[in-house]
Amino acid sequence: MFGKNTKSSAGLTFISPGTRLSGETRFEGDALIGGELLGNVEALNKITIEPGGVIDGVLKCTELKVSGQFKGKLFCEKLIIAGGGTVEGEVKCDRMEIFEGGQFVGFRTRESMSGELLEAQKTDNRKESQVLLRQETA
Repeated sequence: MFGKNTKSSAGLTFISPGTRLSGETRFEGDALIGGELLGNVEALNKITIEPGGVIDGVLKCTELKVSGQFKGKLFCEKLIIAGGGTVEGEVKCDRMEIFEGGQFVGFRTRESMSGELLEAQKTDNRKESQVLLRQETA
């Protein structure tokens, strides 16, 4: 406890069915989505969309498992579409699995999402945000 170096470990975040969040969201640990999440989403680990769960927007994560619905742009290392899951949009990932009953509508480019690439995307997003803020204040 005191005097010991402990790893910073984020727990599991659960967005329950009936919950709707919009805007920019960042998860330090794993996330389980049973409700709706709209906007820009960034996760340092794995995201699971449960049956009935929805993410609509731009998502950056290491791994995405979809049993519900994803719509938008996805950047990840691994995508898993389970039976009953639907992914619609643009996907950039290194590995992809689609199980029986899963649906993919859109296009995919195979791209490794190394830590350097993720960091570059974060930097690009910050620059775009700064430009937008300057335009709004002028």
